[in-house]
This record gives sequence, structure tokens and C-alpha cells, in this order.
Amino acid sequence: MSGSTYGKVFKITTWGESHGDGVGVVVEGCPAGLPLKESDIQKDLDRRRTGQSKVTTTRKEGDKIIIMSGVFKGKTTGTPISMRVDNKDADSSKYELIKHLYRPGHADYTYDMKFGFRDYRGGGRSSARETVGRVAAGAIAKKLLARDKITVTGFTRQIGHYSATTVNFKEIEKNIVRCPDAKTAEKMVDAIMQARKNGDSLGGVVEVIARGVPAGLGEPVFDRLDADLAKAVMSIPAVKGMEIGAGFQTATMTGSECNDVLVMKNKKVTTQTNNAGGILGGISNGMDIVVKLVVKPTSSINKAQETITQKGKKAEIRVEGRHDPCVAPRAVPIAEAMVALTLIDHLLRNKTSQLT
Repeated sequence: MSGSTYGKVFKITTWGESHGDGVGVVVEGCPAGLPLKESDIQKDLDRRRTGQSKVTTTRKEGDKIIIMSGVFKGKTTGTPISMRVDNKDADSSKYELIKHLYRPGHADYTYDMKFGFRDYRGGGRSSARETVGRVAAGAIAKKLLARDKITVTGFTRQIGHYSATTVNFKEIEKNIVRCPDAKTAEKMVDAIMQARKNGDSLGGVVEVIARGVPAGLGEPVFDRLDADLAKAVMSIPAVKGMEIGAGFQTATMTGSECNDVLVMKNKKVTTQTNNAGGILGGISNGMDIVVKLVVKPTSSINKAQETITQKGKKAEIRVEGRHDPCVAPRAVPIAEAMVALTLIDHLLRNKTSQLT
């Protein structure tokens, strides 16, 4: 039994632990003939990697991607693509001191209950280090989607009490928190640095917008596109909630306010608003797909907290080491990857839905 595989036609299986020799992914279902080189994947891994700014962990990992199989003479062969990234800067010493303590907010206790044994070094398999493989696979998915002029763009919508009030895609990669609102970005950075100074952390909201998605993607009932997107983004470490389109805001709306009126524009069906977030009945309607996800404050904080030992004895813990004071900025490329992986899987599945 394994929970490390996602997708049906375009399928990925991630492997590796935070403080093991390395992490990676096996991608199945990628069609042959796609031009692919390591630099295509590296650019997204560089956005996810550690130590990239003052608001991230100081762990220094170059995250150099190595394509081990499935590519020949610069093109995919149609066989499994295996990729790996070696861990170069893992420091497990801090975890030896707390290996018998359950860290608040972490999966230590639940992994013990599930397996009876766990890798306590940085959380092992439950660590966000696992997402290296997702981002690598997501880069391939994005390249395939681009052939159909589909783009997937993520950004930090909110950190703590500060939310972006404008969205300028050109601003996203110009600041270290990946916020599309330059003025709000400055406030976000200050808030994160203050939390770090206090030995604490902050949560945030990441938004992903997929443009150019054709109408008709998604399957009725259990394999609805929105259901699969929910599973995809909720599988990301630290994510505790998600919404599509207007989401929870629809609870305060009337039906006449919430319904997206259908109109014809340039001989194409479209809607006047996009409260549905591009999905109706679990199937894409051709509008932008809008997904928001909330990430909790980083669980590893340098503050004394009460906890218990593996034997149930009361104890105090202070989690030292190198950790992100807010995971939202580095969660952006991960969220993009999971949305892209879901879309390419459904795009390939959709090719069998009609006779042409």
C-alpha cells in the first residue's frame, strides 16, 4: 500500500526523505517526442529551493536535477522518466536531541501510530522536501500544457494579516514573497522577519490561476476536475484548506449574485463573471481556473512548547534548526505543479471521451 503516486494517465510517484541521500520522482504517461532538458526543470526547482532569500530556511540546497531515464537525444521516449536531486546540506544533529519528543503541529505522533516506526530526521517522508519531485514533474506537465496554450501561474495572495489588493503578474517574481502587489509585498516581508525574530512563524494564502484551459475537462461524479484539484493541493504539506473561484465567499451571496451568466463573445461561449472558478459540474467551462489554498504557520518554531514523549510523559520542546518562518512563498511553485499535473492528466484522459 502506498500513497506516493498521483494521476491516472499522466502519473507521478515521488520518493525520498528530507535527510536521506536524496529525493526524486518517476513520471509515467508522458508522450514521446517532447523536447526536454534538465534546464527546463531546473528553473522551477530554483523557485522552490531552500536558502533563496531572507524569508526562507537557511539550509543550502542547490537542488540540481538529474534526469536518469526516459529522455534520449533531448526528447522524451514515452518510457518512465526518472529524476533525482541529491541532498547536500542535511544536518540531522538537531533532531537527535528531540527524537523521542512529539513536535507540536508535526506528523511525528501520527506516523508512529501509522507505521510504528519513523524517520525523525526533519520529518522524513512527511517533510516538504518531498515536494522536489512534484515540482520537477510539474515542470514537464507545464511544458505539455503549453503546447495547448495553457498557462499555470501562482502567487502569494496573503501572509498573516496582509493581502494583495492588486494582481500584476509581472510583479510576482520581482519580490521575495512572490506577491503580485509590490506595496503589500514589503509589508509581508516585514511581518515575516518580525515573526522570525520572535521565534515564531506565519501562515498565508497561495492562489493559482490556469488560463487557456478548454471546456470539457473533468469526469462526472467522483473524478470531477475540482475534486481532483482539491486532492492535489490538499496533499501539499502544511495546506489546511482550499477553495475554487469565489469559494467560501459564496456563503454570503444570493443565487442571482453567484450564478455566472453565460454569453457569446467572439463566437465563443463565456461568462460575465467567474464565481465558479472555471468549473461547473466538475467539468471545466473554458474560463480561468482559480484555486486558492491556505498554508498554516510553519510548525517548527524556536519557542518553548509543551508536549509529550513517545512514552507519554510530559515534556518541553524547542525546535531548533533551519526552518521557513513562512512557507507560502516557496509553496507557490509547488501549488503550480499540482494544478498543472491535474490538468495534464485530465487533458490526456479527455482524448478518449469523444469520437472525432
